[in-house]
Amino acid sequence: MSYDLKAETISISGHGGDRIEAYLAQPLGAGPYGGVVVIHHLPGYDEGMKEKARRFAAAGYIACLPNLYSREAPGADPDDAAAAARAQGGVPDERLVGDVDGAAKHIKSLSTANGKVATIGYCSGGRQSFLAACSLKLDAAVDCYGAFVVGTPPEGMGLRATPLVHMVKDLSCPLLGLFGADDQHPSPAEVAELEMALSEAGKTYEFHTYPGASHAFFEVSRPSYRHDAATDGWEKIFAFFSQYLS
Repeated sequence: MSYDLKAETISISGHGGDRIEAYLAQPLGAGPYGGVVVIHHLPGYDEGMKEKARRFAAAGYIACLPNLYSREAPGADPDDAAAAARAQGGVPDERLVGDVDGAAKHIKSLSTANGKVATIGYCSGGRQSFLAACSLKLDAAVDCYGAFVVGTPPEGMGLRATPLVHMVKDLSCPLLGLFGADDQHPSPAEVAELEMALSEAGKTYEFHTYPGASHAFFEVSRPSYRHDAATDGWEKIFAFFSQYLS
């Protein structure tokens, strides 16, 4: 079923009470609908990420995409904003959690919300989706090839990201992980290490790794796009959300 939707740029309260920009896409109708906080990739708050938010709304979810680079470069082109954020080492973890919490609270404040919220993130957002799920009370989380949940950025990358695997014990909800077998960040070995930690901690999780896919296989505008992996990945995401956000 596909829902009619509306999408708009709004302002929400983020970490520390800061007002930050966000993109809200929601189905038309009374609901109630589950909510999804969409965490953008390292390239930033761009049209591709907004299209993903609209896709969730068309599927019957309230989607909120916070602009994590609002403070570094308000109103800037996504590429310029991403460069400004990268120059500062990326988004600090504490601030990320506060911004995601603000987006989740905004979703829950809407009259059409059912009170359940998940996160989904791509690339750096995959790591941040895991971080949010270990720091906040969520109903589900999806990690799409999130780098540095295990391991650290190589020298020269400029990111100040630390491993998060030690936080597995604090994971508050079921986790879906979607990865490429040819990816280097995270590598298959890093994915296996995370899976072992989740298993040992008794957490509910579901991992899928796609042969022939590397990083960013969901991104239709990039050479890394892999149709079969992305199509199956979307099916897995919607089945997961149907199970935990209804």
